[in-house]
Amino acid sequence: MVASSGSAYPRVAFFTDSFHEVNGVALTSRQFHQFAVRRGLPFFSIHQGPETKLWRHDECSTFELANSNCGVAFERDLSFDVLFVRHLPRLYKALKQFRPDVIHVTGPSHIGILGAILARLLHVPRAASWHTNLHEYSEQRLANKLSGTHPKFRQTAAQMARRGSLSIILCFYRLAKVLFAPNPELVEMLTARTKRPAFLMQRGIDTGLFSPEKRDRMDDGFVIGFVGRLSPEKNVRLLVEVENRLLSNGIKDARFVIVGDGSELQWLKANLKNADFTGVLTGETLARVYANMDTFLFPSETDTFGNVVLEAMAAGVPVLVSKGGGPKYLVRSRFNGFVAQTFETFVEALLDLRSHPWLRRNMGEHARATAMEHSWDSVFEKVYERYWVALKPGLLPAPQVRDQSGWVVGNDRVHLGRD
Repeated sequence: MVASSGSAYPRVAFFTDSFHEVNGVALTSRQFHQFAVRRGLPFFSIHQGPETKLWRHDECSTFELANSNCGVAFERDLSFDVLFVRHLPRLYKALKQFRPDVIHVTGPSHIGILGAILARLLHVPRAASWHTNLHEYSEQRLANKLSGTHPKFRQTAAQMARRGSLSIILCFYRLAKVLFAPNPELVEMLTARTKRPAFLMQRGIDTGLFSPEKRDRMDDGFVIGFVGRLSPEKNVRLLVEVENRLLSNGIKDARFVIVGDGSELQWLKANLKNADFTGVLTGETLARVYANMDTFLFPSETDTFGNVVLEAMAAGVPVLVSKGGGPKYLVRSRFNGFVAQTFETFVEALLDLRSHPWLRRNMGEHARATAMEHSWDSVFEKVYERYWVALKPGLLPAPQVRDQSGWVVGNDRVHLGRD
């Protein structure tokens, strides 16, 4: 079977809500574009940029859209442009010339809504990938804003925000013919709630950049690292609780290295007693910081995958993650890290790792081996295979295979439960 262009690969227009920023969605979007460039595939990337500009490079085109001054900010580098429809005529003309077989959107941002509208106007099937648990963000942020209210009212209001926002978001994803998500729980949820075929779309890692060979630290201290956005939904205030518990256990040589920026930065600076704050880092500098950690602590329960967890593992660092969210699917407890079921588990794991350098080395080696199994090319090759579900439903066979954690996967559709 071939696409409308006669190629074995469909012509893809990719609308992403994040590209230049420092986050997991942006990293995945950039890697997807680079994959298409390397393979010489017909690919049209549409995303936010400093100015509205269209340019082409061989089979790949890029259309960057500048935001207006009328935007609703969600983070320092992310906002919703309420005047986004002004881009519609020019995008319509450009996409009509490109002749996409599939329009792929990454979420219900103004860029994603533009993609959905254009898919309808051009009668092109849609694919959509879930990258961020926006409903959980709304729950946590509202709970924080209502921190001075009665606990029962705060909890009820936050849960209503979660359920309401999830219902709205799912309406957007039901518009697509095929869905992608980065972890098995989300694949199962999307399949059940949208009645659309959903598949795994995990993340890859540059194991050349992130490597234990970058370690150059010589001291005997115990460094606990965190990398990511410093915001409420990342549960970063747990780091202060962890430090206090370590101090109460007589551990005074533990030092935190916090990489990132966000609304919780000043609170963390005021409450962490022994911590270095580096701000946002990228490239070789970030790779060295990872390699110089003794363990990586990621308390978020809302992350859908956890690129930073995979980066730490590639650097040969044992990781500690919570039982919520997607990062737990990367970790096998006491093999390449720990999945903490409770706060006490976080503390016990840290005490164990600090007291036993051999355990850190052993888990670090296994973490590195786990990361070596994740390549960006394999991720996107599977995505291209699954596009045919939108173009020709029922085309693909349904083999049953088992992933590393033991989940049964049929065509990358995940059935929760082990046999």
